[in-house]
Amino acid sequence: MMAKKSMVVERLRKAQMIECLSKGKRLDGRGLLDYRPIVINTEVIEKAEGSAKVSIGNTQVIAGVKVEVDEPFPDTPNEGLLIVNAEVLPLASPYTEPGPPDEDAIELARVVDRGIRASEMIDLSKLVLIEGEKVLAVYVDVNMLDLDGNLFDAASYAVVSALLTARIPKFTISDKGKVVKLNEFTKLPIKTIPISVTMAKIGDTLIVDPTYEEELVMDARVTLVIDSDGNLCAGQKGCSGALSFEQIKLACENAIVKSKEVREIIKRVTGYGEA
Repeated sequence: MMAKKSMVVERLRKAQMIECLSKGKRLDGRGLLDYRPIVINTEVIEKAEGSAKVSIGNTQVIAGVKVEVDEPFPDTPNEGLLIVNAEVLPLASPYTEPGPPDEDAIELARVVDRGIRASEMIDLSKLVLIEGEKVLAVYVDVNMLDLDGNLFDAASYAVVSALLTARIPKFTISDKGKVVKLNEFTKLPIKTIPISVTMAKIGDTLIVDPTYEEELVMDARVTLVIDSDGNLCAGQKGCSGALSFEQIKLACENAIVKSKEVREIIKRVTGYGEA
């Protein structure tokens, strides 16, 4: 009985949303392409090389960066490592259960990792200490603190901000060929700032930065990653609904415009590019 009642409420809510969207507005008063307030704080984890906490509306995410000496992957002996892990904490949502990462958390980590990697944000070739033997490994852990929709963008902005502000130790190679850690620090070799833009399709309308309530009734979801030059680097489509060619084209146009706005926020907060 409760399930049937929930389905009825969901259908009514979706009909209400579609009617509102047809007028160019959303239930929370935003326009179709408006983000909720984005708040970014950096250096929030004392023991991490870099860290950031991001809030998009009520969605809150924290990311921490650790850098260690490791062995390169066999197929990329001349590149350092980048590994992103994500976890939705049980306190983030009443629908999250304790235990190992579920499919949603795994997808989230992969989408964020792909955006960073495909954009070539970090010049991994500059993280090599001894080619084929020792490289720097950049580990990024992302934790969801509060879930109210659009985890993909919140997690991505937290990771990007943490990487931009990370202070990593310098290393040198001794006369005996050993890696020696110095008491000096430097920045990661950053090449670009990738920005993730997530849109939901409800009915025939695309909206940016969906809330949890909007995600419950969306027909499709698409996340696009744009680099500093306006190039599309990565994408992820979710849910069973289809997107037409025109909707995909519109999504790309929206992502390019919104990515510029978000990138300026991140640059201002992190001080990236300042002398």
